[in-house]
Amino acid sequence: MGIKAALPRYELYLYTAVLAVAMIWATTWILEASNENVNRKAFKQSVKPGWYYFGRKMDVADFEWMMWFSTFRNHILFALTGHVIFAKLFTLLAPKHRSLVFGVYGGLAVLVTMGWTFLALVLSHCVVLYSVAMIKSKWMCFAAGLATLASIKLEPYNSWQESLVTGSFQLQDILFYGGCGFSIMRCMSFALENCEKKDGSYTFCDLLRYNFYLPFFFFGPIMTFDKYHAQANHTKLTRKEREMWNITTKALLHLGLVLVVDVLFHYLYILTIPSDIKLVGKLSDWCLAGLAYSNLVYDWLKAAVMFGVINTVATLDHLDPPQPPKCITMLYVFAETHFDRGINDWLCRYVYDYIGGDHDKIFRELLATLCTFAITTLWLGPCELVYIWSFFNCFGLNFELWVAKFFSIPPFSTGEGAMGEAMSRRVRGLFNAANFWAIVLYNVLSLNSLEFAKLVGRRLIFKGFPLSTVSVLLVTYCGVQLVKERERLQALREEAEAVQPLDGAKEKAE
Repeated sequence: MGIKAALPRYELYLYTAVLAVAMIWATTWILEASNENVNRKAFKQSVKPGWYYFGRKMDVADFEWMMWFSTFRNHILFALTGHVIFAKLFTLLAPKHRSLVFGVYGGLAVLVTMGWTFLALVLSHCVVLYSVAMIKSKWMCFAAGLATLASIKLEPYNSWQESLVTGSFQLQDILFYGGCGFSIMRCMSFALENCEKKDGSYTFCDLLRYNFYLPFFFFGPIMTFDKYHAQANHTKLTRKEREMWNITTKALLHLGLVLVVDVLFHYLYILTIPSDIKLVGKLSDWCLAGLAYSNLVYDWLKAAVMFGVINTVATLDHLDPPQPPKCITMLYVFAETHFDRGINDWLCRYVYDYIGGDHDKIFRELLATLCTFAITTLWLGPCELVYIWSFFNCFGLNFELWVAKFFSIPPFSTGEGAMGEAMSRRVRGLFNAANFWAIVLYNVLSLNSLEFAKLVGRRLIFKGFPLSTVSVLLVTYCGVQLVKERERLQALREEAEAVQPLDGAKEKAE
């Protein structure tokens, strides 16, 4: 109801102005905190020399980003460039066998990078889960898959398997967990899709071709077997209109985002500051709110770039990979909160949607979310911080359904109908603004620390009440309304595009 209701244009302009001023204001606070504390002892480990000519030091607190774009950059470029060349060559010469070429190249790249012991370990996981898949029992596939996943996430089994990976490559431990984790999830997808296959079973070669597709192997995203198998074995390969232009544009956009993050790391130490709790306690409420929000924006930027690079290569291979996550700025409901769309698609297909159905029944939804976050907890690696993150996000997802059910009961539902669409949207925007900050607080603890999340929560909800609390919610409300307007316009465009083919078909029939 509210999403299709348009607000007056002047009101949207006002929201835009308020949001812009607030973001500039918060950024100046963070910039000031970065400049004044760059030489703190607590910053020595994570703030290193950067742009010499500009006299700026760089925030290097995020090991994953540094690994991708500094330490491991040349390895990635070399491996992916080789994949693109071989994939293009064999796509032109033997399109029927291109999925085989993908698997062979990926297997050789894994062998050269990690050694034969790691390759043998991954193959053992594949053999075990393939054997279970032949039984065609979903619960056995899940049990075997989760047990195998637990073997690389729980002690002492993970240490024993990691010790098998030997060599001098300094990133082998990181690639071990990434390669094994994604490999097991892909094998589970293969096993579960094999249970659905009516006539016969997929072959072990099908599993290996799927699992060793190099762009997805170490860092994801996960593409479910049914989609990959259909797309990789499709022989009539054509490009859509302006597809190469879109691929080039996205590649340049990702390069631009890398530069934006580089500027961010040199001027705003958004990752290092939250790690110094003594310093954080002295900062203003606006600075704390900006730090919490910017940490989630950065995490989205990182995911968008990392998955975007991989997706560009996959698109060149005529695949339609999972898209990067939705920006945190666009989120105001827990149902759309995810930072890895591949894992999210996997969980929705095999767990969340399978158990939850239409997600309209309270107890069925509770069971679906509990199972989903239990598997997510195992995937992330069970620990206190992951338990807390899973609990609060699971609660938020269910709480949204409880509130929706409550307000669908008269007299609330009749009251909303009487107030009109525009006013209904404003009322919903207030609840969405509070929900947005719940999403921020529930997720920032996994990006920084539980202490930082607790400090931000206390300052914005209790110590900062009413001035900071109301002002931050007001700014968030403005942002939510702008997002809603964007979604309304997008829905209208999609509706118009859906009507056009129908009109064309009617004209031809007449």
